Amino acid sequence: MRNADLFGRALQVIPGGVNSPVRAFRKVGGTPKFIQRAAGAYLWDVEEKTYIDFVLSWGPLILGHCHPAVVEAVRDQAVRGLSYGAPTELEILLADLVCSAVASIEKVRFVNSGTEATMSAIRLARAFTGRQIIVKFEGCYHGHVDSLLVKAGSGLLTLGVPDTAGVPEGIASTTAVLPYNDTEAFDEFMKTNAAEVAAVIVEPVAGNMGVVLPKPGFLETIRTRTRDCGALLIFDEVITGFRLCFGGYQDLVGIRPDLTCLGKIIGGGLPVGAFGGRSDIMDLLAPDGPVYQAGTLSGNPMAMAAGLATLNTLKELNPYEGLARVMQVFSEGLLKSAGKALVPLTVNRIGSMAAVFFCDGPVQCFREVMNSDAKQYTKFFHAMLESGVYLAPSPFEALFVSTAHTPDVMERALQAAEKALTALSG
Repeated sequence: MRNADLFGRALQVIPGGVNSPVRAFRKVGGTPKFIQRAAGAYLWDVEEKTYIDFVLSWGPLILGHCHPAVVEAVRDQAVRGLSYGAPTELEILLADLVCSAVASIEKVRFVNSGTEATMSAIRLARAFTGRQIIVKFEGCYHGHVDSLLVKAGSGLLTLGVPDTAGVPEGIASTTAVLPYNDTEAFDEFMKTNAAEVAAVIVEPVAGNMGVVLPKPGFLETIRTRTRDCGALLIFDEVITGFRLCFGGYQDLVGIRPDLTCLGKIIGGGLPVGAFGGRSDIMDLLAPDGPVYQAGTLSGNPMAMAAGLATLNTLKELNPYEGLARVMQVFSEGLLKSAGKALVPLTVNRIGSMAAVFFCDGPVQCFREVMNSDAKQYTKFFHAMLESGVYLAPSPFEALFVSTAHTPDVMERALQAAEKALTALSG
C-alpha cells in the first residue's frame, strides 16, 4: 500500500479524505501519512517508513504508544465487554482519581470528547448564573461547539478560517472574544458587561495556536473579576490536564476555577472527555437537576480502563520533571541550530509541550502567532518528515514528548532538526 493511494480512496468516501481537518496536510501541503502501527516514541506508516512521533495523538499519549500497563488494561476489559450502557465501578475509580488529583473538582462527569466537555460546561454555567454571555479568547480552541467557534485556534487556524459556516448569528452573538494575554482589554470589557457574563472560558496555557503561556497576572485577573461579579471561571485543561503535573496547570499556579474541562490523557488514548467542579454547580446536572446532558458511550469501560491505567502509572512514576528536562534540552537544541543557521526562531515551552514559531520573539498572543512565517514552518515540517520525524502538520499546534522519548530518540530528532534548519538558511 502507498499513502497516496489510500488518500485517493479516502477522498472518494470521506470529506477531504480525513475525519478531522488538520490531518489533511492542507496547511503544509503533501499527502497525509496513513499509520498502520506504533510503539513507544515511534510511528510506522503503510509504506513501512518509521517516524519519531511528536504529535502523540495530539497529546494524550504521555506514556508513549502501546504502554504495557495501558495495553493490558484495555485487553483485560475487552474480553469482559466493550460497552454496557450501564454503570461500572471503573467510572467511580477514575472519578475518585480525578477528584483527588484536581483540587477544584469535587464532582466530575465523563463524556466522550473535549468538545462535549466544553459544550456541557458552558450550558451548566448559563443555567447556574442565569446569564447568557460567554467570554473566550482569540486563538483558544474549545472544540467545535457552535458558540465557541469564533476566532478559534487549532484546525480553524490551519485552514485559515476565522469562523465557520453553519453557526447562526444569534448563537455567535452570545460569545465575546477578547485578546489572549491582554489584561487591560479584559478589565475594560468587564467594567461594562460583567453583569451579563455567565462564564469566562480559557485555556490557561493556550495549546491550539501553538503554545502560548499566560503573562503574569492574566489568569489571576480573570479569577478575581469573575468571582467579584458572580460569573464562573472555566479552565479548559483538555490538553494541559495531567500533562504538566498530576493536578493540572491550575495546581502549578494555585488558581481554582469553578469548572474544569479535561480530556486527552484521562482516556489513555481512547476517546474521552470530562468536566467537573464545585458540587453546588455540578448538582444541577440531570438526573438531580434541570440541566440535561447524556451520552450512550459516556464513561464506557474501555476508556475508563485505559484512563485508570494511565493515571495510576503517572501517579506512580511522577515523570513530570524528567519530561520537562527532555523538552528543555530539545528546545535549546533547536534554538542553537537555528542560531547557527541564522534562521529566526522562537520556541515556546512549558513542561512536556512546546511550539516552534519562525519569527523573532516573543510570541505571547494570537496576533504574534499569526505573524510567524508559516511558509518556513512548511519547509521545516517536510524536511523533518523526510528525516523520519513526525511533527504536527500545522504551524499552529503543539509538539509533545512522552516517557518513551529517551535521550537517544531526542538526539536523532535534533540531528534531523539541525539538517532541516541549515537547509532553510540556504
